[in-house]
Amino acid sequence: MIEQALVSVEDLAFVAALRNSTYMYPLVNAGHIFGVSMLVGGIVPLDLRLLGLWRHYPVMMFVDVLRVTSAMGLGLAVVCGALLFATAAVDYAGSLLFQGKIALVVLGVSNALILGRVLKRLGIRSLPMKSRMPPFLRAGAALSLVVWISVLILGRLLGYF
Repeated sequence: MIEQALVSVEDLAFVAALRNSTYMYPLVNAGHIFGVSMLVGGIVPLDLRLLGLWRHYPVMMFVDVLRVTSAMGLGLAVVCGALLFATAAVDYAGSLLFQGKIALVVLGVSNALILGRVLKRLGIRSLPMKSRMPPFLRAGAALSLVVWISVLILGRLLGYF
């Protein structure tokens, strides 16, 4: 039943056109890469700040700017990624690499949402700039780094296996 649905997705006219296009598939792929770079490029500096780098800058400066960049990147990566998935839905759905990547994306997004809520609840704006972050925030930042780097690695491996 699920495989039939995935085959139906692959057989959609616009998906077949995308798969066979000389220009559109590479553009969608580039859009996915750009979205991922915005997402990870926003998250990594924030995680590093939570881990103790750049203590002379307020944490919320990172949060205020990079949250928006990361959210826009996530949106673009999801839309373009869904289009790329549709071109070979059966193969991707059966791939342990892809399944692992999606599970880690869900974990990474959940972690980011939790960290955002915790930062807001703690009133982190009132912390002195040079103070150490609480251990649970540092743990969340370390988890985030591991998760998003793993997503990148699994995403790249998908192209080769």
